[in-house]
Amino acid sequence: MTATRPVALVTGAGSGLGRSVVVTLARRGCAVAVADINAAGAQDTAALCGDGETFVGDLTRGGEPDATIAAVAARFGRLDILVNNAGYGGIESFFEMTRQAWDRTLALNLRTVALACAAAGRVMRAQRSGRIINITSPASRMALPNYLAYAASKAGVDSVTRAAAIALAPYGVLVNSVAPGMMDTEMQRSTEADLARLERRADLQAFLDERTRRVPLGRRTDCDEVAAGVVWLALDAPPYVTAERLNLSGGLDKD
Repeated sequence: MTATRPVALVTGAGSGLGRSVVVTLARRGCAVAVADINAAGAQDTAALCGDGETFVGDLTRGGEPDATIAAVAARFGRLDILVNNAGYGGIESFFEMTRQAWDRTLALNLRTVALACAAAGRVMRAQRSGRIINITSPASRMALPNYLAYAASKAGVDSVTRAAAIALAPYGVLVNSVAPGMMDTEMQRSTEADLARLERRADLQAFLDERTRRVPLGRRTDCDEVAAGVVWLALDAPPYVTAERLNLSGGLDKD
């Protein structure tokens, strides 16, 4: 099948930010491919779009990023947009870090992003067009001893974004990133609850309120607000924007 609409693949799209991005892209007229390890979540997201296609699999498995992108390109005849959104974050004390947590975090948050950028880049290079958006985090620029694997993985995403942008620039392919701030997702809620326990903060709401006050705009964001920024880079940003990081953190990330 050859699509006349822009074709977008979003990873980790079974819930949260990925779902909001997919729905927004579909509303803007894109043909959407929903990738997630959770089949039910992927199907629910696709159903919200009417004709979304699901691609279920574990992107950390050998060859899976290449296989997923090849399957999307075969199904639609092209790939115009890739949003690398799938991610994992776990709280661990600096003094009790485990290899398992590091392996899981880096496999999904960093290695998969790099391999997906290369696989999509090969498709987009042949088309001489395309846009890739990687989801990073303000954590990549912070000293977070109890969230170190996640922060380090996102610093790696920043590096991948810059390198991929330079590699693909001669072919008209743009690569940028979005750094959401404190956003209403299940991962945000679970990691903050774990962090509160680790820091022995019994009053979770007081802990959350304290963290929210760190945001210069004085509030948290939500998936739809961040998705608007992702979709702007995917569809609306001028074609001279590449190797950039769009901070959607309410001023938390000021650089």
